[in-house]
Amino acid sequence: MAADRDDNARGAGRRRRSLQRAPRRSSPRSPRPRQDRRPVVTRTALTAWLARPLADFHLILAVCGTLGALGVVMVLSASSVSSYDTDSSVYALFQKHLVFVAVGLVAFWLGVRIPLPRIRALSPAAMVVCLGLLVLVLTPLGTSFYGSQGWIVVGPLSLQPVEIAKVALALWGAHVLVAKYEVLHQWRHLLVPVVPAALLMFALVMAQPDLGGTITLAVVLLALLWFAGAPKLLFSLIVAGAAAGAVVLAFVATYREERIVAFLDPEADPLGSGWQSSQALYALADGGLFGKGLGQGQSKWMYLPNVQHDFIFALIGEELGLVGCLVVLGLFGLLAFVGLRIAMRNLDPWIRIVAGTLTTWVVAQAAINIGYVVGLLPVTGLTLPMISYGGTSLVVTMLLFGLLANCARHEPEAVAALRTQGPGKFGRLMRLPAPEPYRPPARRRGGNRMGAGRAGRPARRDGRNGRTVTGERRRTAPEYGRRATSRATAKRATVTRRGRR
Repeated sequence: MAADRDDNARGAGRRRRSLQRAPRRSSPRSPRPRQDRRPVVTRTALTAWLARPLADFHLILAVCGTLGALGVVMVLSASSVSSYDTDSSVYALFQKHLVFVAVGLVAFWLGVRIPLPRIRALSPAAMVVCLGLLVLVLTPLGTSFYGSQGWIVVGPLSLQPVEIAKVALALWGAHVLVAKYEVLHQWRHLLVPVVPAALLMFALVMAQPDLGGTITLAVVLLALLWFAGAPKLLFSLIVAGAAAGAVVLAFVATYREERIVAFLDPEADPLGSGWQSSQALYALADGGLFGKGLGQGQSKWMYLPNVQHDFIFALIGEELGLVGCLVVLGLFGLLAFVGLRIAMRNLDPWIRIVAGTLTTWVVAQAAINIGYVVGLLPVTGLTLPMISYGGTSLVVTMLLFGLLANCARHEPEAVAALRTQGPGKFGRLMRLPAPEPYRPPARRRGGNRMGAGRAGRPARRDGRNGRTVTGERRRTAPEYGRRATSRATAKRATVTRRGRR
């Protein structure tokens, strides 16, 4: 026994020495270093937050509030000099802007409060009213500002019908395209009556004349056709026709020709047609990285005319620098991401087309405004959404944010959460009703009118016989958003599963 214990002790000593001499191998399950885990943890937290049911709704509120607050501050800085020259008070235009913001808040609340089915039902009437206003503004009742007869002024109130017409075209166009979903593969049903109505609007707006309003209407029309699934050949034809029309319009009017010349060579007439473009570039260059500080910009001292309207982005670059410009670009980029995400996550094809169209409109208008301020596009006179001096454009833009927030509350996960967990803090504050779950239309003989594809386009059909190939089969039950099975049934199923183990 003593000999056996000695042999075991010698063997254990040899194994211990061999382990000490052997090189240590890193375990494949060793934890990662701390610096490698941080990005993973950040991505995981961000992904988890974006997966929350009301994440898009809260992001829309955050983007709208941040852009609105930035606009209030910049309008106060930009309009102080011109307000003092006209009304002997540096707060004259700023006070009017605050009134427009208050009206816009009411419009935002209406956009998020009114049920979307009711908005869709009222869209044809809104289209007829907007066409009537576009005709009325061309009569002696219309008022001209900055060379365009595009306003209806009644006492202290003014209205620009083209801004409301953009919303009406987006809502009504989506309604018509969804109603004709089964026959959209035929060009005559795809184009009629949306394209003729849009062309009529183009003609009425160009009669004012208002090239900037026509461009944004064209953006709305293109977005409608894109999210409805129009073929790419149609867009090629539209772009070719738009380019030819732009060349003709540029040389028909003298002021448009001067804008084109100033865009191609701003130094050709620096004291005339190229004055605004040159001064905007000087203001951006003077701002540098961090800017001169709020209220310290020199371009508003009549060096840059109407700086609170079309060229407020130049003042942002001068007073807040490159950092401020990047913040503005980041906010509109975030709006594009959230708006398209809302369009993808909804099941109702009308909501998909509306969310995608409204997002494209706002982001495209911001891109055009920033593009001609930095010298990449000719000057068109479009305002920077939510930041430029208020009016009908500000009120309508806040209405669009309300509609996008309403669309975000109709996502399937949001519907389920709001109907089971309550309206939440913002819902109680704004007295928002619980959204109804999406119920696909009843099947018709010879076709299946299920929801659209994931990107807002109609689902692909095999041989155009109405049979859906990639339909939205999940979450399309009529009672989605409510408890689909009773507790007793779930309990029996649980007992059955336990018995089979």
